[in-house]
Amino acid sequence: MLWLLAAAGTAWPQTAPQQPSLGVQEQPQAAPSEAQPAPQPPSEKPGLVHEMGKLFDKIVPTLKSPSETIDDLNARAKDAGDVLSRLAKPGGMVSGRTICPAGSDGTPDCKAAADKLCQSKGYKEGKSLNGDSAQTCSAKVLIPGRQRKPDDCRTDNYVTTALCQ
Repeated sequence: MLWLLAAAGTAWPQTAPQQPSLGVQEQPQAAPSEAQPAPQPPSEKPGLVHEMGKLFDKIVPTLKSPSETIDDLNARAKDAGDVLSRLAKPGGMVSGRTICPAGSDGTPDCKAAADKLCQSKGYKEGKSLNGDSAQTCSAKVLIPGRQRKPDDCRTDNYVTTALCQ
């Protein structure tokens, strides 16, 4: 037991003897290892207004500057244009003027004219969307005093717009 007291006695801190003071009182200094803890910020006790503000910040996105808004709109418009161009790739609408040849029964074959119009634009085939007709007459009609005959003029049909694939 004596050994335990001797071992424990050496481990306990010893205080140095006090030096005599000459009438001057020194303020005790805190040891460097005993730094004063930083003051803690006061705990928040949010009220209704504070909570509503936090909710409003979550609901409403941050406002953008006008230039950021315009840049965003331009990017969206470009994306929409890309999507539309990808959708239009398989087929397209073309304009032109191609005569409808006469079919085997004498009626105009505008399907062949639509195909020809689409093939001139790089597509395979097409369907007629819009057409036109015109009366074509021979120069004999212009001769003064000549009687007009039924075969002097004919009506030609044209495909002017076609949907191509």
